Amino acid sequence: MIEVKNLTKRYGQHYAVNDISFTVNDGEILGFLGPNGAGKTTTMNIITGYIAATEGDVVVNGVDILAEPEKAKAKIGYLPDAPPLYNEMKVDEYLRFVADIKKVKPRDRVKMINEIKETVRITDMSNRLIKNLSKGYKQRVGLAQAMMGYPEIIIMDEPTIGLDPKQIIEMRDVIKRLGKKHTVILSSHILQEVSAVSDHIMIISSGKIKTNDSIEHLSSKQSHGNTMGVRVKGEEARVLSALENYPVIKKVTPAGSQEPGTIDLELTGDEDVDIREAIFSCMSKNNFPILQMKSMNPTLEEIFMQVTGGEGGEY
Repeated sequence: MIEVKNLTKRYGQHYAVNDISFTVNDGEILGFLGPNGAGKTTTMNIITGYIAATEGDVVVNGVDILAEPEKAKAKIGYLPDAPPLYNEMKVDEYLRFVADIKKVKPRDRVKMINEIKETVRITDMSNRLIKNLSKGYKQRVGLAQAMMGYPEIIIMDEPTIGLDPKQIIEMRDVIKRLGKKHTVILSSHILQEVSAVSDHIMIISSGKIKTNDSIEHLSSKQSHGNTMGVRVKGEEARVLSALENYPVIKKVTPAGSQEPGTIDLELTGDEDVDIREAIFSCMSKNNFPILQMKSMNPTLEEIFMQVTGGEGGEY
């Protein structure tokens, strides 16, 4: 578990991080989002002990990062946006070097290195020079160094940056596997990737946490009710009149016509009320064929824009 309490990082009069508090539970994958300059990397650098906070505390599995930095850092693996690689080394040579730095016991090193290579799928690259690897494989080698020593917590800053679509999908699978054995904090600008692997989403902007919740709850809260988009074949006035007899549908918003003889509608009910059955009943009873029906709850991208409002910062 990671506990962040009243964390602040100030540069002169500018607050890169401003009095934030949150908890990441054991075995959870937290998607950590924010605009450029929002304070994401600063927060992660403080959690990993790379920089000191101006105020506040970080406790990693019961160990204070300031009071016992070496013990706390041993519990964390960190993949920054630019992996700390030595390009003139071969992959196995580099991983043995990392194992030595992290004080992995000699009797455990070969087994650990082989297991980690298998997890991140770089076994075939063992004897290749790092400088000759593709961007995707370099990211995986960077992730392998973060996993060395089997830390309870793995923190990744933009792990899919610069990767092609195939590499992104492969990295997504690796992150999912990591989430089964580790607590993970994942920061990325590719929101669909964060949505695909995360249990929880936290959005920060201008050094302040704007929201911290599951994707499902965020979507529900931002939608202000249960909203469905419906395309119906029928005359607009008659369709709207029929809907007046269904009080479970609280709001009816015409959205134009995309096909001849049809009307598009946004229909909204109370939060946590499934209005699909009422819609179907209404349209069936009045002989209005439903050509299309879909949820209008906002995507993570839309939630991100609503929450941040285009804000940014300098750090």
